[in-house]
Amino acid sequence: MSLDGSTVVLGNSRALSGDADRSILIGLRSLADVIVVGSSTVRIDDYGPPSRKDLRVGVVSRTGNVDLTTPLFTSGAGFLIIPEDAPEPSNPTVTCIRAGRGSVDFAAAMSQLDGTFIQLEGGPGLNASMAHADLIDEINLTISPNIAANNETRLLSEALPILKRFTLSHILEEDGFLFLRYTRNKN
Repeated sequence: MSLDGSTVVLGNSRALSGDADRSILIGLRSLADVIVVGSSTVRIDDYGPPSRKDLRVGVVSRTGNVDLTTPLFTSGAGFLIIPEDAPEPSNPTVTCIRAGRGSVDFAAAMSQLDGTFIQLEGGPGLNASMAHADLIDEINLTISPNIAANNETRLLSEALPILKRFTLSHILEEDGFLFLRYTRNKN
């Protein structure tokens, strides 16, 4: 994220990242049981299969209209998280988790995933939906030493009806990048 809160520059997040940021992301992925990411983020950031062969990537889509011919899906690593009433995927071998009608019921969908460490990788609409569903326990946030000065996307795409309180549990700085880990206050 830029100093002024943008998560996107020139259409994707790459310009706001650095080597240390990518290393931390790889480290988090090495601990994750599953990655969950929005279909727009998969398309924009050109997600491929993770380097860890057993790591699965759940791609959230309200419509199920996702390109299933990309390496993420042809490798077997990608699966869909879609509403119950979304059309059947064009590739019948792609696994689907179905929850909700009209839109994904995130609590129901997350309860169907294996493991306890679900790495949420955005985008902002998915981040907001997961926050609204009260499903975020930890936030790992990188602040890039850049100002984007644009009207591009922010971390969350919409305001929450109530504040959620988090506690700063770790901080690291490298090359001007700040890496912050916040954990959820449960009370």
